[in-house]
Amino acid sequence: MLELDSVSRSFGERRVLHDVSFTVARGRMTGFVGGNGAGKTTTMRVMMGVLAPDSGRVTLDGSPISTQARTRFGYMPEERGLYPKMKVAEQITYLGRLHGLSTERAKANTDALLERLGLGERSGDTVESLSLGNQQRAQIAAALVHEPEVLILDEPFSGLDPLAVEVVLGVLKDHAAKGAPVLFSSHQLDIVERLCDDLVVIADGTIRASGSREGLREQHSGNRHELQVAGDLGWLRDEPGVEVLEFDGGYAVFDCDSQETTQRVLRSAIAAGPVLAFTPKHPSLSQIFKEVIQ
Repeated sequence: MLELDSVSRSFGERRVLHDVSFTVARGRMTGFVGGNGAGKTTTMRVMMGVLAPDSGRVTLDGSPISTQARTRFGYMPEERGLYPKMKVAEQITYLGRLHGLSTERAKANTDALLERLGLGERSGDTVESLSLGNQQRAQIAAALVHEPEVLILDEPFSGLDPLAVEVVLGVLKDHAAKGAPVLFSSHQLDIVERLCDDLVVIADGTIRASGSREGLREQHSGNRHELQVAGDLGWLRDEPGVEVLEFDGGYAVFDCDSQETTQRVLRSAIAAGPVLAFTPKHPSLSQIFKEVIQ
């Protein structure tokens, strides 16, 4: 488990991180979301040892992370760092060797990754000759070539078309399935919601929410339900303690002021006729994000 404990960081008089604490569990995908300037990139740089925290600590499985241990991290920075005039396969292989792999293993890993990421036919091309989306795929291969035990990716889906997103999702899921803690940031909340097991929301350098995806959705759902009946739900608007948010004849989404009100509505619906559906209405990640950063 990768853990941040009360990490703070300032640049001059400007405090960028304020007592940031969260965990990235092994074998799980953790989405890290926040607006521009929220502190995501600074947090990731602290985790990688690129920046030192002013206070707090970063640990892996309860132990401080040494420089040697960080060579087993895979990191994709916000600023892409591949050499533009170097051939793709040569560069990925070179990076694998820098991380201690033998030439044969680095080449084998490179070939397998480029093929999986859809770059097999472009392996002999220079990075600068690739489209931005393909350069992004090459950058992901660079982060994975040395079989890292921890994976930290800053905006890995930026510039990818929907098909490429699916390819990269598959690669990252496979890596998490091997037991690695995987942390990735993204502005694309629909992708984060679909991919992540756990979620961390940061705003103004402070963690506003963290936990499992389903746990957070349940926590922020309040007492909202959707109801569908065979008849008409016009009577629902007159129920005490009920606020109707969406309405379409026999379908409604509504908030209740208590569990007692919810049960009363359900009993009334059953008494009025067949109930086709009655389920809690959990918020989307986008709705949770807007709620916690306000």
